[in-house]
Amino acid sequence: MKSNFKTLLAAPLLLCIIALAVFGCENDPDDFEPASYSKNPEVFIDTFSSGLIYSSYGGAVADAFQVDTDVTYNNSAASMRFDVPNVNDPSGSYAGGSFYTSVGRDLTKYDALTFWAKSSVAATIDVVGFGNDFGDNKYQASITGLQISTAWRKYIIPIPDAAKLTAEKGMFFISEGPENGNGYTFWVDEVKFEKLGTITPQQPQIFNGQDVVQTSYAGVTTTIDGLVCAFNMPNGINQIVNVTPAYFTFTSSNQSVATVNEQGIVTTVGAGTAVITATVGGVDVLGSLTINSAGTYVHAPTPTQNPSNVISIFSDAYQNVPVNYYNGFWEPYQTTQSADFAVNGDNVLNYTNFNFVGIEFSSPTVDATGMSHMHLDLYIPNALPPGSNFKVGLVDFGADGAFGGGNDTNFTLTFTAPTLISQNWVSLNIPLANFTGLANRAHLGQIILEGANITNFYADNIYFYNDGSVIPPVPTAAAPTPSYPASDVISIFSDAYTNVAGSNLNPNWGQLTVVSQVPIAGNNTLKYAGLNYQGLQLASGLDVSSKNFLHLDYYSANSSALNVYLISTGPVEKLQSLTVPTTSGWNSIDIPLSSFAPVNLTDVIQLKFDGNGDIYLDNILFRN
Repeated sequence: MKSNFKTLLAAPLLLCIIALAVFGCENDPDDFEPASYSKNPEVFIDTFSSGLIYSSYGGAVADAFQVDTDVTYNNSAASMRFDVPNVNDPSGSYAGGSFYTSVGRDLTKYDALTFWAKSSVAATIDVVGFGNDFGDNKYQASITGLQISTAWRKYIIPIPDAAKLTAEKGMFFISEGPENGNGYTFWVDEVKFEKLGTITPQQPQIFNGQDVVQTSYAGVTTTIDGLVCAFNMPNGINQIVNVTPAYFTFTSSNQSVATVNEQGIVTTVGAGTAVITATVGGVDVLGSLTINSAGTYVHAPTPTQNPSNVISIFSDAYQNVPVNYYNGFWEPYQTTQSADFAVNGDNVLNYTNFNFVGIEFSSPTVDATGMSHMHLDLYIPNALPPGSNFKVGLVDFGADGAFGGGNDTNFTLTFTAPTLISQNWVSLNIPLANFTGLANRAHLGQIILEGANITNFYADNIYFYNDGSVIPPVPTAAAPTPSYPASDVISIFSDAYTNVAGSNLNPNWGQLTVVSQVPIAGNNTLKYAGLNYQGLQLASGLDVSSKNFLHLDYYSANSSALNVYLISTGPVEKLQSLTVPTTSGWNSIDIPLSSFAPVNLTDVIQLKFDGNGDIYLDNILFRN
């Protein structure tokens, strides 16, 4: 298992203050020279170089790094030792941290960071580099997947453009997780910057050397990625170095259409075409971004479904469930890339070079048994060639809630013209019943989108909803909170009021009903599972004659009969039949107490329910 490095805490900075006292004389400003930074190339040679600080990253084992005097390169006095933890180590999931200085160094005359390394087992270090200073990390450069062995070997990280490093604080950083679940130890020694003179720069790249064409709109921002510099190394191998945007100088061919800042963020500002290119140290990069802007962006229709009837995967209109990813990039067959954007706070999924893409939400899976439809807003910016289609697939992970295991089911639906059109939003409202190949919808884990002759599309407002035709087996929202004055209420069961003391919510009357109290959206709710009949025994005779109504809220997805009784001493009882609607939601009812005659309202001792199905009850109270 591998882990990304994260910042945790910076160690206290060493501050040196030089006070110059000048008394009784005048000084010409030309007498002062600009301050110069140390050109010290050493990072760790037997010990920390002057001013060097180490801090571990968040989530890393805090003491994974130690100075080791036993295992060193070429019998030097000391080395840097990193102890990588095993998977599930409670002290941290990986080893990683940064070595940096409080005052920058001038590294402009060097062309590489070099070091020697070995490990207890053959391994692949996740990331190693320089430029991480627990600050802006402006000029960060790194190598990923660095292979090390049990023998000492020298490693080289080329500097993309040394002219930029006039005051660099980030001297060295490293991050490594367990190998195949197992921890191990590796050592690093003789870390320093050098002028090798044997490294040949190759053409730098943006978008990994690809010429990307993107349809855009005013207000859309795009981040240039795939930033790498390549070098031919002394051993003849070409080495890729991942770099930050600050090494690049970006240019827009038409700033009235699109601008680009030093972070590589492209902002579309008007209609037309602009080409974004870049240089590194005066060398043209391979790759470009062409923006074809249609001007004003048209937003997807605003959803109107009640949030209580929605399970949202991607939408700014609702609270989304946890999503693993919106583009899993399933190699080797997927070509789809993501170029997601936001316009005035409206986030949009943008899929380019599209063949298929997977959206996964398996932690946890989604129970859509109470939903009737799947909704997706689709925009195809380019012309729609004949024979185009768009496919929407759902995958249910089965009772184990995990991909695989032999119990997964899936089904795919295909959409063509005239449902599909280009350059307009298409709202797909798909009945979930149409996904006939799904064994059930209780453990949905993936949406898979496929297409033919559609190379680019936007997606927004992906969610499941209930149009009222399906009653969820379990309410997703709490019963409405009553707002009657407390002085007008005698409460039997409600979180909104103080309930009468001593009631037995589950007296043993030989019933088959299973009684429990369950939280629904944080509200305590009474559940009758498999109702045949069920009693509620009051502690003593209750005088409710001063009240006008019996109020209660009830919910059921599968009941066809439900009655409520008041019972007074005798016993004297009277029922009232309740209508169980075929639409979803809580049902609130107020029954006039006069309809329970001849029950003695000064001496009510019990309530009783009978019927069938699973019933949820709340706010059982008498009121004026």
